[in-house]
Amino acid sequence: MKCIANDVGSVPWGRQHLGWRGKLGHIHCYQTIELLFVLYSDLDIKPINKRASGQAFEVILKPSSPVSEAAHCITSPPKRDLSLDDIQKKLEAAEDRRRSQEASVLRALAEKREHERDVLLKAMEENSNFSRMAEEKLQFKMEQIEENRMAYLAAIMERLQEREKHAQEVRRNKELREEVTA
Repeated sequence: MKCIANDVGSVPWGRQHLGWRGKLGHIHCYQTIELLFVLYSDLDIKPINKRASGQAFEVILKPSSPVSEAAHCITSPPKRDLSLDDIQKKLEAAEDRRRSQEASVLRALAEKREHERDVLLKAMEENSNFSRMAEEKLQFKMEQIEENRMAYLAAIMERLQEREKHAQEVRRNKELREEVTA
C-alpha cells in the first residue's frame, strides 16, 4: 500500500481513504514522518524528488512478518471458570439491581402523583377562595343596594309626609280665612 504525503500537510485526494489513514492521520512535516518511522517499524518511507509546493514522501506499509505479529498481538487475560455460586451471586445482584430500579421508578411515580395531588388541592383551594370572595362581594353589594333603596324610600316617604302636613296646614289656613271672611 502506497500513499504520498507532502510537508504542507495534505494527502492527495485519490488516496485519502486508504486503510491506514485512521491509524496514522495526516502527515504534516518531515519530523512527523521520522517519528512515524520510529513508532511503526512496518513503514517504509522514501523521499521523492523535491516539488515546487514542498518535499514529497512515499509511505509504504511493509507486509507483516510473524515476528511483528507476535509483538502486536495482545492476549486477553484467561477467563476463569464460573462456579454455580458465582452465577447465583451474579443473578442475585442483577435481581437486586432490578428491584432497586423498580423501587426508584415507583418512588418517582409516587412523588409525581403527590405533586399532582398537591397542585390539584391548591387549585381547588384557590377556586374555593375565589368563589367565596366573589360571593362575599356580591352579598355586600346586595346589602348596599338594599340599604340605598330603603334610604331612598324613607326619604320619599318623609317628603310625602311633609307635603301632607303642608297641605293640611294650607287647608286649615284656608278654612280659617273663610270663617274670618264669612
